[in-house]
Amino acid sequence: MKKNSIFFCVLLFLAPSCKKFLEEHPNNLVNINNYYTTEADAIAAVNAIYAYLNSTSTGSTAGVYHSSFWVTAGLSSDELLTQEIGTPSLDQLANFTISTKNSTLQEIWTMHYKAITIANIAIGRIPGISMNASLRSRLVGEACFLRGLLYFNMVRMFGHIPLVLLENEPLTPTVAATDAVYDQILKDLQAAEAVLPDSYDPSNGRGRATKGAAMAIEAKVYLTLQKWQQAADKAMAVISSNQYPLWDNFADVFKLSSRGGKEAIFSVGFGDGGGSISFWEVGQFNVRLLPPELSEEGVQNAQGWQIPTQQLYDGFDADDQRRAVTFITTIHKKDGSTENIRPYIQKYWDSAAEPTGNGSANDFPVIRYADVLLMYAEASNELGHTTDAEIYINRIRKRARFDGTVYRNAVPDYNGLSQSDFRAAVLKERRMEFVAEGQRWFDLVRTQTLETLVPLAKPGVTPAAKNYLFPIPQSEIDLNKNLVQNKDY
Repeated sequence: MKKNSIFFCVLLFLAPSCKKFLEEHPNNLVNINNYYTTEADAIAAVNAIYAYLNSTSTGSTAGVYHSSFWVTAGLSSDELLTQEIGTPSLDQLANFTISTKNSTLQEIWTMHYKAITIANIAIGRIPGISMNASLRSRLVGEACFLRGLLYFNMVRMFGHIPLVLLENEPLTPTVAATDAVYDQILKDLQAAEAVLPDSYDPSNGRGRATKGAAMAIEAKVYLTLQKWQQAADKAMAVISSNQYPLWDNFADVFKLSSRGGKEAIFSVGFGDGGGSISFWEVGQFNVRLLPPELSEEGVQNAQGWQIPTQQLYDGFDADDQRRAVTFITTIHKKDGSTENIRPYIQKYWDSAAEPTGNGSANDFPVIRYADVLLMYAEASNELGHTTDAEIYINRIRKRARFDGTVYRNAVPDYNGLSQSDFRAAVLKERRMEFVAEGQRWFDLVRTQTLETLVPLAKPGVTPAAKNYLFPIPQSEIDLNKNLVQNKDY
């Protein structure tokens, strides 16, 4: 009682001086009711969705593509191993001993739904703002694209999930059938395709969604659903747009000067982003993937937490330019000697632009033109047009032969493959082309090869049928009894 009396006296003493300080002026406050009123508000609302793709300044710093997403897709496959100490969630992913309390999956779930929530608000509120009609349509289209992309990630990873589309939804939403989720994904992407531009002014738009990005993700949705004709048609629409040529040299794809370049269909920026959209933190590509031994060359904070499987490295032709660009196996020591090390991944490190590493300002490639070419090839083969499919996979293989000066006698063109052999060939090509780009688990699941291919790279590790989905985070089920855990977890 004595403490309460003293506290009350202090409040009485402060009250006169605090009254004016605490007085609110509604016109000076920003809230959801007075915020979505101007063109600037609309732009900021959509930029906020993009901001959740890289890094966030509240709670976990890990935005959707910061690291957990692509690390999970690599570890839960034949692509990556982990040697990061004190991260049982990553050990579980690499060994397919995944707990329903896996913290990495919880982060993926949380960040996706946070971004989806912001997209829902933008889609609901922006149409009511008095502003330039063309810009208003474009901004809503961007938000639809991002929501479709986010739900595409989530439905592939978790299966039956809540399909939350409005600003005001029940706190414990019911789950939707996967068909309903895919229908909404396609609806969002098609709405985006109808209004988004082919491109933007490079000085004011790098990283924003385009018509080509919407079509490319649509193609991947159809490929996932094994709707081969729609997948081929949509991929060909991107190809025929003539917006996205390949870089001649694979080494140029990941240079900092190539960010937002001709092959980038949709990427997530890190670092300064050239002032476009919203960026504050470098990516974790170099920290996670570069070998610690590079400290001999002046590189800082290279931890080498995630490493490629030896079988992945050994699967490359010795003269495949992608092997030289993707991996590092030699360290140049301070005394002038060299040291051979096991393969690590260096593809995101532009050593000329970022000689000390220490993070990365590189983009994360959500989808690039090489992916569209290989998607078209895969779909065309499934439609029985294997000869046509070979033309498009051979564009990728031709580039792999080019060392920056000459075409080497390596990675020969495919010719005369059977449909079955081409299936295996295109899956292998995707493995070599998209190392550490968050693709491999999705490819193995989509082609039903998870159980057969993972043990070849990780002896003693055999995924089960349940690993074609990840478990719903248990904490989400505890909060929402409408959620149903995936089978056998």
